[in-house]
Amino acid sequence: MKEREEVKEVQEVNEAEEENAGVAAFFDLDGTLISLPSLEMRFLSLLRYRRVVRTRNYFAWIVEALRLLPRGINQILYANKMYLRGISADEANSWRAPSFFPEAIERVAWHAERGHLLVIVSGTLETLAIRAARAMEAELEARGLKSGIRVCAARLEGKNEAWTGRILGEAMFGEAKARAIRRFAATEDLDLQRCFAYGDSANDKWMLEIVGKPAAVNPTSDLARIARRNEWAVLQWRKEKAFTQRTQSSQSPQRKNESDETLQVMRAKAGFRA
Repeated sequence: MKEREEVKEVQEVNEAEEENAGVAAFFDLDGTLISLPSLEMRFLSLLRYRRVVRTRNYFAWIVEALRLLPRGINQILYANKMYLRGISADEANSWRAPSFFPEAIERVAWHAERGHLLVIVSGTLETLAIRAARAMEAELEARGLKSGIRVCAARLEGKNEAWTGRILGEAMFGEAKARAIRRFAATEDLDLQRCFAYGDSANDKWMLEIVGKPAAVNPTSDLARIARRNEWAVLQWRKEKAFTQRTQSSQSPQRKNESDETLQVMRAKAGFRA
């Protein structure tokens, strides 16, 4: 009897692993896993505080912005890193990743428990995204979960142990995120229709469109409209978790039940089941 129970348990584990094989969860970083301002803006503030950003770097940024202007404002925002020209990558070593939304940690843990691949896809600097990934891995380990997190982010060219301010490959925003996910899916043999993606702005719509289980997190007004049109899940992840709980506890039972039902519908759309 005991042997049959053990065999059944092993079979159930194997079936669960097979069911979750080929599934990944792709997360935008700024505004999705963490609150704004972006990691890069916080890093720039730190560099300015340390007075390591030279005046000529700002002029180099303006010159590059003028060159990129015909390609659109997003190219200037995401592809122009000339303010980092001549700055050592070691400056990022003492930088601390900010706190994650509590709901974001729980969501990542939910995926980790099911053996899904975890991937951060962000327009921020790769070195910052990697530090954020390591911080999230520590959060998972504190919950007894050991799961590595991959990173697709902006890679900077280096020369003489310093950044040149130029990006290697594509700037990671908009359609480039979707292309990166497709390449990752091909390499890892993923079924994108079974995969999840989370983003907060209209620039994330392409990465959300190519998966079967997209979710708009703390969406901008543009992304909220796109999400409603496509019937995507809309999730609100906030730092003020205690305030939200107090607000909900003060609601009437009927209002609270309606809120709970709405939450369950949104969670179901995102594939978030117990």
